[in-house]
Amino acid sequence: MADVEAVSIFAVPERQGRGPRPAYSRAQITEAAVRIADADGLEAASMRRIAAELGTGAMSLYRYVPSRDDLIELMYDHVVGTLEIPDRPTGDWRADLRLVARNTREMWLAHPWVADLHRARPTFGPNQLRITEFGFGALDVGIPVDDILTLMNMLNGYVVMTVRAEIEWERERRRSGLTMQDWMRQSSPYVRQLLDSGEHPMFERVVRDASLPHMDPEAQFAYGLERVLDCIASCL
Repeated sequence: MADVEAVSIFAVPERQGRGPRPAYSRAQITEAAVRIADADGLEAASMRRIAAELGTGAMSLYRYVPSRDDLIELMYDHVVGTLEIPDRPTGDWRADLRLVARNTREMWLAHPWVADLHRARPTFGPNQLRITEFGFGALDVGIPVDDILTLMNMLNGYVVMTVRAEIEWERERRRSGLTMQDWMRQSSPYVRQLLDSGEHPMFERVVRDASLPHMDPEAQFAYGLERVLDCIASCL
């Protein structure tokens, strides 16, 4: 089978050739999709639902956004564009990366459907490139570019893993009605059995001594973020 060239939606001009002026723009379609996903989840943002919100037929939207994958790329780049990041790094790499991480967390929490995206291949939307330039530029302090890439992947991995877990826990709380404190209370008899067995010394240490599980999610995120930044500092 011949290889199929993957063309980014960002590489395709919004208006191609001559003809009547388009009735809608990609931005209008994307913004409608984001509103729907924010309210009802990613799956709800179908072309049919978007078309109904815009007052047109679903098939007509494919002239502007050819596929579901294209729509999701546009949606993701749109919400990335809400991150408040300076035009260029400040010279304080730690403060810059902390800003990117915290703003990314806020963006995910504002648009929790982002946690349902599992994107294997990179895309190069304008807003994603803006954040990449800022983050990579912050670490451009004389180390090899492969080191910059590795360290940024480490930071991004922490942010994605932590915030996705935070969103999943909030969904579980809504489903079950149990807060973290409720869950801990319900689990305490079994935890006591495990501690009494003496077979799990590290688990016992976590239960008896760790403060992290008792912090609120923002404090947990900040604590872990500083440890990741410490690791990055040791490589510079």
